[in-house]
Amino acid sequence: MYNWIGDLSDQMISLIQAELQTSKKIQGDHRGNEPFYDCQQCFKGKDQRPITHNSLAGVGSNLDDKDLDIIVSYSDASGVMQVSSVKARDLSSSWVWKNSISEDNGQMQGSQTQKTEDSFQPPVRYDASTKHSAEANQTGESRMLQTKMSAVDPIKLQRQILRQQRRDLRAAELIGQGKEMDDQMESAAIERSKGLDTTVKGKYSIWRRDYENPNSDATVKLMRDQIIMAKVYASIAKGKNKSGLYDSLIKHSRESLRAIGEANSDSELRKSALDQAKAMGHILSVAKEKLYDCVVLARKLRAMIQSTEENVNAEKKKSAFLIQLAAKTIPKPLHCLPQLLMANYFLQGFQNKGFANKEKLEDQSLYHYAIFSDNVLATSVVVNSTVLNANEPEKHVFHIVTDKLNFVPMKMWFLVNPPASAAVEVVNIDDFKWLNSSYCPVLRQLESARMKEYYFQVNNPSTLSAGSDNLKYRNPKYLSMLNHLRFYLPEVYPKLDKILFLDDDIVVQKDLTPLWSVDMKGMVNGAVETCKESFHRFDKYLNFSNPTISQNFDPSACGWAFGMNMFDLKEWKRRNITGIYHRWQEMNEDRTLWKLGSLPPGLITFYNLTYPMDRSWHVLGLGYDPALNQTEIENAGVIHYNGNYKPWLDLAIVKYKSYWSRYVIYDSPYLQICKITD
Repeated sequence: MYNWIGDLSDQMISLIQAELQTSKKIQGDHRGNEPFYDCQQCFKGKDQRPITHNSLAGVGSNLDDKDLDIIVSYSDASGVMQVSSVKARDLSSSWVWKNSISEDNGQMQGSQTQKTEDSFQPPVRYDASTKHSAEANQTGESRMLQTKMSAVDPIKLQRQILRQQRRDLRAAELIGQGKEMDDQMESAAIERSKGLDTTVKGKYSIWRRDYENPNSDATVKLMRDQIIMAKVYASIAKGKNKSGLYDSLIKHSRESLRAIGEANSDSELRKSALDQAKAMGHILSVAKEKLYDCVVLARKLRAMIQSTEENVNAEKKKSAFLIQLAAKTIPKPLHCLPQLLMANYFLQGFQNKGFANKEKLEDQSLYHYAIFSDNVLATSVVVNSTVLNANEPEKHVFHIVTDKLNFVPMKMWFLVNPPASAAVEVVNIDDFKWLNSSYCPVLRQLESARMKEYYFQVNNPSTLSAGSDNLKYRNPKYLSMLNHLRFYLPEVYPKLDKILFLDDDIVVQKDLTPLWSVDMKGMVNGAVETCKESFHRFDKYLNFSNPTISQNFDPSACGWAFGMNMFDLKEWKRRNITGIYHRWQEMNEDRTLWKLGSLPPGLITFYNLTYPMDRSWHVLGLGYDPALNQTEIENAGVIHYNGNYKPWLDLAIVKYKSYWSRYVIYDSPYLQICKITD
């Protein structure tokens, strides 16, 4: 019942009367009822009189306030006057009863208020309308009721104030939370807009695909389904010699294909597409009426699915083969560049010219880099990006090793484009006379008849699809000693104690000198680990079905990456790392421990000898993964285009190419003549 009264808080209360029912008649005590007040402000301007207790002193023992009947009249939602009653016992203890004394012959008699033990105060707002109503009731010809308010218990008054303060505090807290949430949403929207890639070709939309209309391609899908069913019915019609229906189905199929074209959504369809869909639906209904057989249809559809799967698999193999072929084939501009450099090297008499700053090549106080590559343009980007991001470029020394074919072009490039104040050395790998088949097992294996047979005769694919299975292991780089020279760093640089190895498909974005200060805790190799959950662990690279591997290595051990590696050459020599590499290479002569490549023997050689660098130094995957985190890429010390989609190829992932191309010297006349452009 209390809740019902509370619901009337917004209604205008015109009159509240209380009838005291007692066992004894109280003489001369005619009482009226005053309005209820809900707030402290309502008391302002009201006359207050001293509290007296003599008016009900004689009946206190016989009166039970809980038996009070409160009669309330009010207007309901439809405007009809209603009268209801409620017992005082059903009201909360915070309600307060106010009593007034009627006026006789213009004389006001004393008012007395009995504050009962269970006093009450209704939760009715005393607003302007309530005030006007009360004043109207008080002005009459016969009498005037003047409201009085008794003194309020200080404890209850303090409780009301505290309640109001709590309400205000909670309201302010909710407003603050709402503003904070709005700010967070606004910041998130701004960050999301920064990552929006507008370079993607094809249909452009600022909205995510998740929010696109799910029925935006409904007509396209319908027409494609119609073409499939037309082919099924055409096959059945041909078997039943219904040539007219067969020709009609084939004709409508071709027209539907032309109507669809390259459309991927309904908005891209031609205007005549819907009419064609209706015409196809009509011919399909005719075919269904004449040819429908559930068993035959199911058999035909299964055959189509199987044939389609075989075609898809064949196309995937062809695609893999062609991607590998495109990745390993030298584009015409890149083929032009070394030829032009070589021609000018001899025509302009650069044979007798050498590099400056030779005294820096063995200075232990400087920062030394090793780059082994046969790609002039890629090597130039590595050197240029490192120098431009270095705090002290004059303290950096680059040791470049290339093959006989590219030695002159590589040397010519850095003679005409020397890095600012940094030292450069270009060496021909054939000048390392100690690097021969009697000392190097891998070189002996590469020259063996078995290896030549593996590469050029046995299992040589006769078709494109057949050649994709092991194509990645037939990469020409595996036949080059440049790929294995990293295991001979102490022999190549005997007077250096530390050197940073860089691949030619990386870009440096920060000053790398802090890497020389990293405490590797006695490890030989400092590298970034690449394992994420179950990916890139030892069991991906090594053959753990071979007991030699399974007994010596943990299949769940975390892999790491070549591309940016800090090598402690003093510790290398002390632990005879090159000897460990030779022993495992000789054991893998039949390629039963791992396939070709330099990473698997690297994982074995540096097992338990690799110090994990912070991941932010080396971010990989720009050569195959289009979904990398953009923030991680921009904050990385080195980004690595490992994979087939190298940045100098047309296969490159477009949104990653700018990180590489910004360090290409496009205004070089050699690049302009060879038409190497951004």
